[in-house]
Amino acid sequence: MVTGPGNLYVTAAKRLLRGVIGIDAEAGTTEIAVLADDTADPVHVAADLISQAEHDTAAASVLVTTSEELADAVDAELEKRVAGTRHSERVRTALTGPQSGAVLVGDLDSGVAVVDAYAAEHLEIQTRDAREVGHRIRNAGAIFVGPYAPVSLGDYCAGSNHVLPTGGCARHQSGLSVQTFLRGVHVVEYTEEALRDVANQVVTLAEAEDLPAHGEAVTARFGR
Repeated sequence: MVTGPGNLYVTAAKRLLRGVIGIDAEAGTTEIAVLADDTADPVHVAADLISQAEHDTAAASVLVTTSEELADAVDAELEKRVAGTRHSERVRTALTGPQSGAVLVGDLDSGVAVVDAYAAEHLEIQTRDAREVGHRIRNAGAIFVGPYAPVSLGDYCAGSNHVLPTGGCARHQSGLSVQTFLRGVHVVEYTEEALRDVANQVVTLAEAEDLPAHGEAVTARFGR
């Protein structure tokens, strides 16, 4: 089993090994989405977008907001902060790439729909009643609720999973867990009486699928 995040080369290696051994997923570059309304602090939002853009020029930093004023304020704050951060060139490339940007929505319901469709690796909720909004999200690798739960907290301190689905895979899978390393083997054992009890159902389903020999493998055990 090969698991965990990595760059393009790690992902390529996983793709080559898929089917020969197990992998968790073809993890992509890190991503953050911030769902925010007019109560959010643009300084917090900008700092958090930059924190993920710092990883890689292909990192995705997405703001989804109901407030045009907040979007403008975040843009202004990004201009100030990007210039002063250590990896400014990398960050600027990530923030200006096609994978990053701001999405202006008409209301919070639309914002929830957008972030659910995006299914971000990391999703921050910076809105009124952030906890309630967080409960409405179905697709995200990890959800960070409120103004004092930045993604960096999950990276280094909170104890949340740090190997999370990217590229929309949060729609159908969770982060790395002990279940990733376990294999379930089903064991089936029936008595003669128990098999007799379900024989008709098996034969009926087999005939419906036009696979009569499947049913005969049951009835052959009972003679004529």
